[in-house]
Amino acid sequence: MADAKDIHVDIMRSELGRARGMGAAKSGVGHWWGQRVSALALAPLTLWFIYSVLSLGSASHEAVLAWASGPLTLVLLLTLAGMTFYHMQLGLQTVIEDYVHDEGKRLLALLLVKGAAILLAVTAIVSILKIGL
Repeated sequence: MADAKDIHVDIMRSELGRARGMGAAKSGVGHWWGQRVSALALAPLTLWFIYSVLSLGSASHEAVLAWASGPLTLVLLLTLAGMTFYHMQLGLQTVIEDYVHDEGKRLLALLLVKGAAILLAVTAIVSILKIGL
């Protein structure tokens, strides 16, 4: 139990003084911006992809391959795949950091999510390149 001297010192400290040493300030700003920028990029990319798939509705296999091999289409598909898995990883990281309290389990979950996101992104990118080139 704290003695009266420790309590008195804590009361006299400013909010900033009490907060110092409680965590890294500004460490989440890059993560926050990454989520917002990737979400902003995904909105038009997803709408473009849905429109493209619907417009290709009854197209032949060759027509879809010709569409996918266009330079702009290829770049947009690659960007969509990369941003999707990046945004997914950031979101799952936030959930894990907020709700997994055991340090060992948190670290394991974060490593698994990051590894799965990288593996899925590389698989999607290689698949898109194989179709488009």
